[in-house]
Amino acid sequence: MTSKHAYTPHEQRGRHAVTYRAILIGVLLIPPNSFWIMQVEGVWNISHSTCLSLMWHVVLNLLALILINRLLIERLSPQQSLTQGELITIYTMLSLAGGIAGRDSYQILIPVMGWAFEFATPENEWNQLFHRFLPDWLTLREPDVLHQLYRGESMLYKWPTLQVLAVPVLWWSLFVLALGLTMLCLNILIRKQWTQNEKLSYPIIQLPLAITQNSDSHWQAHGSRFFRNRLLWIGFAIGGSIDIINGIHHLVPSFPHLPVTYLDHNLGQYFTSKPWNAVGRFPFPIYPFVIAIGFFLPLDLAFSTWFFYLFRKAQQVAGVALGIKALPAFPYLNQQSTGAWVGLFLVVMWAGRTHFRSVFRQVFHPSSSNKVQDMNAESEKDSPMSYRVACFGILFSSMAVALFCHQAGLSLWIIPPFFIIFFMLSISITRARAELGPPTHELVGMNPGNMMVDLIGTRQIGANNLSIFPLFWFFAGRGYRGHLMPHQLECLKMAEQTRMNVQKLGLAMLVAIFLGSISAFWALYHLAFIEGLDVIPIGHDSGVFRTLAGRLNHPTPADIPATSFMGVGMLATFLLMFLRTRFLWWPLHPAGYALSMNFGIDYIWSCLIFSSIIKRIILSYGGVGTYRRAIPFFLGIILGEYVIGGLWSLIGMILQYKTYDFYFA
Repeated sequence: MTSKHAYTPHEQRGRHAVTYRAILIGVLLIPPNSFWIMQVEGVWNISHSTCLSLMWHVVLNLLALILINRLLIERLSPQQSLTQGELITIYTMLSLAGGIAGRDSYQILIPVMGWAFEFATPENEWNQLFHRFLPDWLTLREPDVLHQLYRGESMLYKWPTLQVLAVPVLWWSLFVLALGLTMLCLNILIRKQWTQNEKLSYPIIQLPLAITQNSDSHWQAHGSRFFRNRLLWIGFAIGGSIDIINGIHHLVPSFPHLPVTYLDHNLGQYFTSKPWNAVGRFPFPIYPFVIAIGFFLPLDLAFSTWFFYLFRKAQQVAGVALGIKALPAFPYLNQQSTGAWVGLFLVVMWAGRTHFRSVFRQVFHPSSSNKVQDMNAESEKDSPMSYRVACFGILFSSMAVALFCHQAGLSLWIIPPFFIIFFMLSISITRARAELGPPTHELVGMNPGNMMVDLIGTRQIGANNLSIFPLFWFFAGRGYRGHLMPHQLECLKMAEQTRMNVQKLGLAMLVAIFLGSISAFWALYHLAFIEGLDVIPIGHDSGVFRTLAGRLNHPTPADIPATSFMGVGMLATFLLMFLRTRFLWWPLHPAGYALSMNFGIDYIWSCLIFSSIIKRIILSYGGVGTYRRAIPFFLGIILGEYVIGGLWSLIGMILQYKTYDFYFA
């Protein structure tokens, strides 16, 4: 929307700028937020903000800054008030740092770094099997430090301890920075195709855009039109009231509660006889905030997600009913999901082939101008870097990653396929977030290492490479829920939509990634030396080494059935995309298939049924106008749950007591 207000020069510069002040505020907020995440998620195993595409702790920080801006800064010094560009910069930095400290990232890496040495025994023979392959500079081996770290009742702040930790902390932080730079450069290359050419909807950014936007008149004089909407506060009251009631119930069990979480309903208990009991656990969550987020998803994509979830359950039942014993892992859901994500990557790359050709012509033949190239050159003005700089950035960071991995112990031949697979999955996840906007996307067991084991077997990969794979599980395999690449692209989209000057946004992202890494290490180490890592319920650390020991003790060839089901997943994706392009009425989207063949959609699938029904009714009987008027109501529900649920978490932090967990993951 174009503003009719004539802004002062300060406003014109400030409301669109990425300022050093905003970067400094982000820098100051990252360490306490990392500590907050590690305490509630890592130690208490509750309130999993980083498992959500829209992290509630980041939204809560944003609201707090807006409140301070309105009540304090604008009254004392209006010219120094925070602008929308600055708020989006801070949101960007906190989202990236949150992903690094998240459930699927450093909460995995930190325990894994020492687990193989602390829990090696004569019985498991880990010492003989793979200790020699694990690099000293990326792991923890010092017995005294390991004992204190895993047993607790000690403290981090001792010079010998800090000396032991400093080297791996620094190297891992530099490695993650290089990965983050590669993702940023890839996003620069694909941004225009997805944002401007295909006009993807980016559902996840609707709330942060809404709460940071200014009205057409002075913000100082009239405030934000968004916060004056009555439907917003009705939605807020509904979402917040549910969390107040359930929060009190958590403290006083005799108080009534509203069962809405993943743990409250299990339809699987009603399927007790064969083959129906093959569905296993069959949750039926009805999180109000997830229903509200689902309201912003395209109808066909929301429908595809829950449809294919039921299709997944049907496959499990069919496997038992048909007695398929020749394929013990049928229906090979992880492999179907992996193939589907790779297929999605190929589909979106093919769809954007014209754009990518013009990008590379502009990079390597800048003198040959044409209309498409001129349009790309114009779009570079709204980008943190040019296409040429982005390509050099990919080359530089890729070389740094390859050198790091080779020094860690990976064979040169395995590095390219490992990271090609990783970035194919990364781009596909980023595409799904941009187009579908799933509230969460946990892709369990779907990683380059497992894929390569299926394709060529453990014998071909070799013991040295297999031994390094567990160290990479934190970024390539556990779940991808806090993945940095979709957060980067969403923030670039927010910057474009608000016409921000983004020249320093890339700098803000890289600062957030490196500081987020250091802060995450500090926060969990601080807590672990007190509590002990072996009693912290992260629960994802020893399994990778048990798997590794099994692979080394029992080498296997290529898994033909598993590889075949990867092909099934890929072909299913191609077929679904063909049908969508052939028949405009075709309702099933391949992204829904890719998401639903894996475990993570269990947390939200039924919420999307409600979202689909509500949105269909509104569009059918009220039209687009009614849909737009309803948007503040659903944003209010999200805000209500995020604010009240987040405040329960904050109260728990202050009182050091586990409070109500409004989103279990």
